[in-house]
Amino acid sequence: MSDATRIGDVQFNYSRLSDDDVYLFNQGTHYRLYQQLGAHLVEVDGQSGVYFAVWAPNADHVSVIGDFNGWRPGAHTLRPRGGSGIWEGFIPGLCEYSTYKYHIACPQNGYQVNKADPFAFEGEMPPKTASVVRNTQYNWGDQSWMEHRKACNSYQSPIAIYEMHLGSWMRVPEDGNRSLTYREMAGQLADYLKQNGFTHVEFLPVMEHPFYLSWGYQTTGYFSPTRRYGTSTDFKYLIDVLHQNGIGVLLDWVPSHFPSDEHGLGYFDGTHLFEHADPRQGFHPDWKSLIFNYGRHEVRSFLISSALYWLDEFHADGLRVDAVASMLYLDYSRRDGEWIPNPWGGRENVDAINFLRQLNDEVKRSFPDCFTVAEESTSWPMVSRPSSAGGLSFGYKWDMGWMHDVLDYMKRDPVYRKYHHNELTFRGLYQNTENFILPLSHDEVVYGKGSLFGKMAGDTWQKFANLRLLFAMQWTQPGKKLLFMGGEIGQSAEWNHDSSIDWHLLQYHEHRGIQNLIAHLNYLYRTYPALHSLDHDPRGFQWLDPNNVEDSVLTYMRSAGNPDENIVAVFNCTPVPRQNYRVGVPHGGYWRELCNTDAAVYGGSQMGNCGGVQAEQIPWNGQPFSVSLTLPPLAALILG
Repeated sequence: MSDATRIGDVQFNYSRLSDDDVYLFNQGTHYRLYQQLGAHLVEVDGQSGVYFAVWAPNADHVSVIGDFNGWRPGAHTLRPRGGSGIWEGFIPGLCEYSTYKYHIACPQNGYQVNKADPFAFEGEMPPKTASVVRNTQYNWGDQSWMEHRKACNSYQSPIAIYEMHLGSWMRVPEDGNRSLTYREMAGQLADYLKQNGFTHVEFLPVMEHPFYLSWGYQTTGYFSPTRRYGTSTDFKYLIDVLHQNGIGVLLDWVPSHFPSDEHGLGYFDGTHLFEHADPRQGFHPDWKSLIFNYGRHEVRSFLISSALYWLDEFHADGLRVDAVASMLYLDYSRRDGEWIPNPWGGRENVDAINFLRQLNDEVKRSFPDCFTVAEESTSWPMVSRPSSAGGLSFGYKWDMGWMHDVLDYMKRDPVYRKYHHNELTFRGLYQNTENFILPLSHDEVVYGKGSLFGKMAGDTWQKFANLRLLFAMQWTQPGKKLLFMGGEIGQSAEWNHDSSIDWHLLQYHEHRGIQNLIAHLNYLYRTYPALHSLDHDPRGFQWLDPNNVEDSVLTYMRSAGNPDENIVAVFNCTPVPRQNYRVGVPHGGYWRELCNTDAAVYGGSQMGNCGGVQAEQIPWNGQPFSVSLTLPPLAALILG
């Protein structure tokens, strides 16, 4: 308690909140609340200390408890700021790294609780749940990236995303199988991503979460990176190193639901403050979690401030918004009688729609060189179209339909594939309706679904061949790319969050071949504009022959606008080699075999076309020239 004696009483002669701040917060249009609310190291009248501010409009008493006052409620009581619902005060003598919570009391209903700070910049190491006073300053070294990232994040640029879980990418078996720290990971991850040609990395939610097995999707710290791998400064260092190596960073962000842990946002001030009171609106049956009240102004300010905080303070390049479909539909995962219709009797969540538009428009206004991505699994229209046109204003949408269709196809025995050819071609009907990212995500390698390798049909050789075929389809189709960690080495086991990727598999030629293929596909994708510059433009894609059902062969062409730079992709989806297979091309001359997924370096049988073919003036597939090809079994050819 000797330290506590040096801590002064709460003072009220200082505030970070102006009247305009309070007004905008209560109107739902304050998007930088992290600059005012929470715990801030300041100096007042020559005294250093910490200013606290927390929103708890229905509380009768709010005090700060912590290691500095023996966690005694009432020792440092805050004062309400008019009718704003915010309690504030300055505690002189308090320093960085102090741990604290808010003790919230409502004598009228007997409710008392100790809550973590919703705006804390750092938390204790789980399973502890207190907040930590932290300075947010950091000396960044990524100025070059920040100046040029607009070009790297544009619709016309190649974007190949490596999706990963921080805790299970790489572990240290000789040290209790612990996860790498942010700082340990920084250099290794940057080198790995560069070696394999990825342009961006996307982290599963890094925001603090009490339950490790939720992978971060049960968020409690909307302004705190998890302490499991280091401090908030350490996480900034990780992003800084990635940026200095030319790698963009996307963060998974979860505004769709939050856990009901006592120290979190639920029933925060003795009322349903952040969530709906009615469980038909405020409780999520799938995740047994709480749903934000998007119609409440202060909740919108809180969430949008969280989103902008990661783009501002951590230099993140974009946010992937989780479970958007669960936000859009009032009856999501609910039976009749378990949901409340909107004022017009419909199932659309009007408040959530307006919130998403407000969020995305503000991101575009404040950070025009960043983007947002929707994980939206239904056919909701215009997810990635501007709010001014009636859209949700996201930058991109995951193409979940493609992911499910192509994986269903690749599971099938090739003898039956001709009856399901439409699973490969159906995407052509809608691929220009949104700005799509083609994902092969973590959701497909968990809960007994097995690995990507395990989903492929056939014996071991065929599984590897099918996996190579799948990746060639993904990298040549219109849309940006996303691959979850482990897929790039053909991991055979399902993802396990308690262990690292099976790196030992790289000692085997076939697994190393998959990694070689991914690196080469990323090289082609980045090098040839036809494979990325018109990803979201109908001019960038043309079917050559989508209808060869009998042979299960698919051919199409990618374009950047110049016929001399077109890329032709051919897919043989059966284990039957095909000789003298003719494919139309737009011009004469020599067509190089830019990639043959059956090449030995990828683990294939080395059947192909000796590096390329000469076009003949024989019209085919609506093109003035054509080439005669040898199609290896279960393989893709990329010609240019």
